[in-house]
Amino acid sequence: MLASKARPQIARILDPLGQRLARTNLSPDVVTVVGTLGVSAAALAFFPRGVFFWGTIVIVLFVFSDMLDGLIARHRGVSSTWGALLDSSMDRVADSAIFGAIALWYAGRGDSLPLVAAALYCLAAGSLISYVKARAEGLGFDCNVGFAERGERLVVILAAAGFSGLGVPFVLPAALWFLCAATTLTVGQRLVHVYRQSGGRPPRSARPSARRASGRSSAAGVR
Repeated sequence: MLASKARPQIARILDPLGQRLARTNLSPDVVTVVGTLGVSAAALAFFPRGVFFWGTIVIVLFVFSDMLDGLIARHRGVSSTWGALLDSSMDRVADSAIFGAIALWYAGRGDSLPLVAAALYCLAAGSLISYVKARAEGLGFDCNVGFAERGERLVVILAAAGFSGLGVPFVLPAALWFLCAATTLTVGQRLVHVYRQSGGRPPRSARPSARRASGRSSAAGVR
């Protein structure tokens, strides 16, 4: 939640740049995709080789595009459900690249199978956090709760990777084990929150006709 509270302040800093870009022909969708490709390429180029500090710096620069695309769309008045879906989908790609790259480091020169497992668990549990929220909101429930949303998870893992690159010992393994616990807690919090709203019974929209549907859910704002 701390990262979520800091987001408006960061957005205000980036707002002038967002206004300038909104006056160009640059598409918010292009900014979203380029930002994701930048994060993914930096993670996969630097982290598996153990270059954590510079990898983190490059990733953080591209992460800001996650805010710029929204600012451009807002200033143009073109916000859409498609943009929200694309943004959430690209978030999953970027997260997978970051945690996958860390897993590759520990599978190779990092030489630690337990930490490979921890990184992969963080990747899978992080995706589950977002899925539970999207599915719950698709069924008409509120699910805006959780100890470790995407912003918090990114801050923890990137800060740990950066400090690890500066030679601080044990900080990256500690962050991975912390996130294993934090993501598990967050999944539990969301499931319990929805269960309490449902009273243990499926909502009207989830009864037989809806259950036969494809199971799609809204991805807008999924974290």
